[in-house]
Amino acid sequence: MEVVIVSDAKAGGELIAGAMAELLRRKPDALLGVATGSTPLPIYQALAATVDAGGVDVSRARVAQLDEYVGLPAEHPESYRSVLRREVLEPLGLDLDAFMGPDGTAEDVRAACEAYDRALAEAGGVDLQLLGIGTDGHIGFNEPCSSLASRTRIKTLTEQTRVDNARFFEGDIEQVPHHVITQGIGTILEARHLVLLATGEGKADAVAATVEGPVAAVCPASALQLHPHATVVVDEGAASKLKLAEYFRHTYSNKPAWQGI
Repeated sequence: MEVVIVSDAKAGGELIAGAMAELLRRKPDALLGVATGSTPLPIYQALAATVDAGGVDVSRARVAQLDEYVGLPAEHPESYRSVLRREVLEPLGLDLDAFMGPDGTAEDVRAACEAYDRALAEAGGVDLQLLGIGTDGHIGFNEPCSSLASRTRIKTLTEQTRVDNARFFEGDIEQVPHHVITQGIGTILEARHLVLLATGEGKADAVAATVEGPVAAVCPASALQLHPHATVVVDEGAASKLKLAEYFRHTYSNKPAWQGI
């Protein structure tokens, strides 16, 4: 995988947004896989600024969801569908017709998971999938020891995750769902380009395990090593545990300008 070390989250967001814009110039109807959380916000902000400046036309772009709470109505303000509408679709001027995601309110959740996997394939597959990473190396809601071949499925949230997410539910953990639907690692690996953004020293151990450690289910993100086109973008803090940091800096600064990320 390629590792790109940037000065800060803003620089990382601009770099990745630039790659997304270039993809959309080549393929206007590209399917973009998006993630929630605070980490990818600089990406969405930079891409929206490019759109507003007339730098790229996103009118035919499509957006695919990485994960969703089980049991929350789609219109609930904290459903990931609602979050992505606010943070991605509306700033880019897209409507829900451009959006696809799993049905977290389905009576048969297993069938809904299988249906979403099929829908992604029938849509031609994800062209570029954005990922964040947890301090334990998880991607999506694929916690440590998730199968590296896993498909879209239901997962049970840990108590700590529910405690952490309670801040989005008026501080009331009882409002936080116990379950989520998440794309599995095997599903994620089918995207044509994987781009992981990590910022801050709190992610340094997970980044080092992902990039320089063995491929192992205990660090789900290490599965990116198996992908033919995976890019890990990190700020100085997140890069602080990388033994090969200087090598990564050298190779990126000396690569052909036309190659992109």
